Amino acid sequence: MAKPLVLSQVFKQFGDKTAVNGISLEVEQGEIYGLLGANGAGKTTTMRMVLGVIFPDGGNISYFGKPYGPDQRHEMGYLPEERGLYPKIKVSEQITYLAQLRGMSAKEADQSLKYWLDRFEVPEYYDKRIEELSKGNQQKMGFIAAVVHKPKILILDEAFSGLDPVNVELLKANVKQLRDEGTSILFSTHRMEHVEELCRNITILHRSNPVIQGDLQEIKKRYPRESVILRTTGAVEGLEQIGGVTKVERKERGYQLTISDVSAAKTILSTAMAQSEVEHFEIQEPTLNQIFIKEVGESNE
Repeated sequence: MAKPLVLSQVFKQFGDKTAVNGISLEVEQGEIYGLLGANGAGKTTTMRMVLGVIFPDGGNISYFGKPYGPDQRHEMGYLPEERGLYPKIKVSEQITYLAQLRGMSAKEADQSLKYWLDRFEVPEYYDKRIEELSKGNQQKMGFIAAVVHKPKILILDEAFSGLDPVNVELLKANVKQLRDEGTSILFSTHRMEHVEELCRNITILHRSNPVIQGDLQEIKKRYPRESVILRTTGAVEGLEQIGGVTKVERKERGYQLTISDVSAAKTILSTAMAQSEVEHFEIQEPTLNQIFIKEVGESNE
């Protein structure tokens, strides 16, 4: 069976500026695929091409093996970073109208909207205008508008920005459930911890070029483990003197050590055990944030 979304050597230029330079990626059925990069790296341009808002200047994009067309419009959902619902119009009128534009009957659209409002535990928003809702709840309505027509491909651009931690978890749970039900999701964000939790495969764009790509766990294995977490009941002397230890930071409950050689970890542990009770010892794999900064050379904020 053809894959839900395939980009092959996709290229986009605006005047003399190259916005996206030869990106290729494949999103499987029931997968959340992470698209990362600093501002201006080409993420939004890539998403707009996937959505058919703008067309590539080179390469091609296929949806279940077919080029972009009216069918694809019905099969896709989109939550933009800039929220796009009309403030003065009721939730029910607006979202059912959008669902009908995507090929649903009025009755189906209404049922689907009520299902989603129940799922977010806000059935009373049915008759409310968007402007009457808090920012976080407006965002939930934007999410519902993106999924109300049961899309097979979902594009999420900074889906969790501006949400409090409780609503982030709620939205995340719904994104995971859609994935488990078979939706293919292209997910763009600045927040690396969300990518680590949700995505199996990623592409990092830097100045329009794909610089890192593939399975996240495989990517992490290519980078050295340079951090050790040590939690002890008492103080430990002499950690700075151990060969391969380049930095020791005292933490609330123990130490964080930076190492240049993973073999130093054994000596750290035996030194700590000789002087105190060890509650926790961990050689940490590099975070996606650390990999990002190494490759792109700038913070992702």
